[in-house]
Amino acid sequence: MRRSVSEIVAQMTLKEKASMCSGKDFWRLESVRRLGVPQVMVADGPHGLRKQAGEADHLGINDSIPAVCFPTACASAASFDRNLLRQLGEALGQECQAEGVAVLLGPAVNIKRSPLCGRNFEYFSEDPYLTGELAASHVAGVQSWNVGACLKHFAANNQEYHRQVASSQVDERTLREIYLPGFEIPVRKSQPWAVMTSYNPVNGVYAGENKHLLGDILRRDWGFKGFVVSDWGAVNHRVNSLKAGMDLEMPGCRVTDKEIERAVLTGRLSMKTLDEAVRRIVAAVLRFSEHRSPAVFDRQAHHHLAAAMAEQCGVLMKNQGGALPLAPEDRVALSGGFAKAPRCQGGGSSHINATEVDDALNWAQKLGFRTEYAEGFSAVSDGRDEAALDEAVRLAGASDAAVVFAGLPDSWESEGYDRRHMRLPACQLELIDRVCAVQKRVIVVLHCGSPVELPFADKVSAILCMYLAGEGVGRAEARLLWGLANPSGKLPETWPVRLQDNPSYLYWPGDGRTAVYGEGRFVGYRYYDKKELGVRFAFGHGLSYTSFAYGPLRLSRARTRDVEGLTASIEITNTGRVQGSEAVQLYVAPEKPGDRPLQELRGFEKVTLAPGEKRTVRFKLPGRAFAVYNEALGGWYVPQGGYRLRAGASSRDVRSEAKVWVQATRQLPFKVTMNTTLGQLMEQDALRPLLQKYLDRYGDGQARTNRSAVAAEAMNEDMQNATMYESPVRALRSFGGVGGMRLQAAVWYLNRKLKKS
Repeated sequence: MRRSVSEIVAQMTLKEKASMCSGKDFWRLESVRRLGVPQVMVADGPHGLRKQAGEADHLGINDSIPAVCFPTACASAASFDRNLLRQLGEALGQECQAEGVAVLLGPAVNIKRSPLCGRNFEYFSEDPYLTGELAASHVAGVQSWNVGACLKHFAANNQEYHRQVASSQVDERTLREIYLPGFEIPVRKSQPWAVMTSYNPVNGVYAGENKHLLGDILRRDWGFKGFVVSDWGAVNHRVNSLKAGMDLEMPGCRVTDKEIERAVLTGRLSMKTLDEAVRRIVAAVLRFSEHRSPAVFDRQAHHHLAAAMAEQCGVLMKNQGGALPLAPEDRVALSGGFAKAPRCQGGGSSHINATEVDDALNWAQKLGFRTEYAEGFSAVSDGRDEAALDEAVRLAGASDAAVVFAGLPDSWESEGYDRRHMRLPACQLELIDRVCAVQKRVIVVLHCGSPVELPFADKVSAILCMYLAGEGVGRAEARLLWGLANPSGKLPETWPVRLQDNPSYLYWPGDGRTAVYGEGRFVGYRYYDKKELGVRFAFGHGLSYTSFAYGPLRLSRARTRDVEGLTASIEITNTGRVQGSEAVQLYVAPEKPGDRPLQELRGFEKVTLAPGEKRTVRFKLPGRAFAVYNEALGGWYVPQGGYRLRAGASSRDVRSEAKVWVQATRQLPFKVTMNTTLGQLMEQDALRPLLQKYLDRYGDGQARTNRSAVAAEAMNEDMQNATMYESPVRALRSFGGVGGMRLQAAVWYLNRKLKKS
């Protein structure tokens, strides 16, 4: 009979326990074969299997085994489709089983704080809800094959610049509302086997030693049951990290194994803490080894799957005058190096050894379309070739339409460093301008992992953003451009007009020692909406070759309590001539936002409809959908009041609204002091009637006072009211003639009244 994990750990020596807490080498975990604990392997990455068979490294310098490169997170997030992410996870889980990989290091769920982060292509979105929901589906898919998924990088890791030492300085409310839900949602919904800590300190404490993050939030608040692993080489102090809750150090390090042994022997580390870490690691090892599957995946089938997924990720940003789809009889000029050598992924630890990459030029020809190609510019540099530019312009002018395949070269966007600007290479911008001068119907196809500035947006007819859509990108592009597939992607991030508009611009990336999150909760559309700032393309935006009508938004109740939630439903109709898919988005907007964003995404569902078909989309909203994090409570709190639920095709294309009143069952802690303002007292339901009587008498007295015209001009009614409501209780001593003892008694009475309410 199989021994329990606790029994196995109890029979381990101190040396064996210490060794289990770091890897055997770069990718393999330690084994204790005498106790039936086998050796297992972990591998990158989020959108494909980067298993290294020979010399190992972390950043993808050495070759890994051939594998399928699926759409990267920046592209798959544009699908707004939980089912697609589940399907992606299942494919990756199957490949891991076939290759004997126990834990896949992904998905990566850090928030896109700035467009310049070099690793943005690995991340889903600027929005925490979209990030968390898609990640939960991804994790569930991987783990359906009894392979572990590993969420990363926990937490507040939003830049590459000095990522191993710069402390992310971020307040608790911002952490909880923006930077942690991407982890919280998949932990609660899908229980990943592992979570990887980030390199950086958070508020001065390294993430791997941060008991608040690992112990208080991850394990206590969210109920995480798996093991915590360091990013490769991220450990600062091994014993402190074990105490904080980081179980496994990677890669293997015999030096810190000795530190663990000495710490236990000298009493600086308890055996109980060490045993807990070892139990979590061993449990995952045995879970994989006892559920090994003889999976043999069909690489060609997975390649076709990657291409089909890429079709769901393409975002049609602009389509003026129905420039797309192209007609089969059109003579189309293709230019730009990405048409022949598409960039389908980013650089660094997630880089997949994709041995088959589809290109649009080849697939357009395979499908029988009339195309000619002139490179115009290279896909790998910003080199200007006058002859190549001239040839591309000549061809564009002699054709019915011109498609320019543009984007960021590999060397401009990678793990390890950040971009310096948001511009495309100058040679690409020049070609687009020159093509627009000779051709009215110009389409630009973009390959990039994050937004770029688009100075040509008003000149070209159409823009199709493919992000970095994996090895099937070329086939997907050809099918989307000629209408064999209908674009249905939506932007998972706002595309600003220029870098200076980004909310983090004044703070990012910091001085190398600290990264100050000065914009707080106002990341992405939350900032642009609040600032009423124009953007190039809004969060959630994406066009289609068909059209959709939104019916009225209906709510299951007009009033609800914060502990109940509600259901919202809306009928969507395909009013066009072709089948299409629409990602319906639901935003919650408080009627009195105060210091909150004007609206926040709280639901999305993708629905596919034939021409004329109708379907009702439903959203279940828990009370948390209306909540903010309150540091005084140390938890979530729903401010009582009216909220508008807004359904639409993007954050700035709202089609239907409905209002709900939410009653709060939990009150914020409030204590009256001599410095509490009269206005703050009036906000308390239990005190308002008492204060109103006083204020009414005060107002009547002021009205009866014989005031001159000069006095009225100097102190008008608005000024009087503002002064009164913003005055602290102690001001009644100076201006109301109320004695100190009476004020103290009043404060005591008001607090007693609050306690009884």
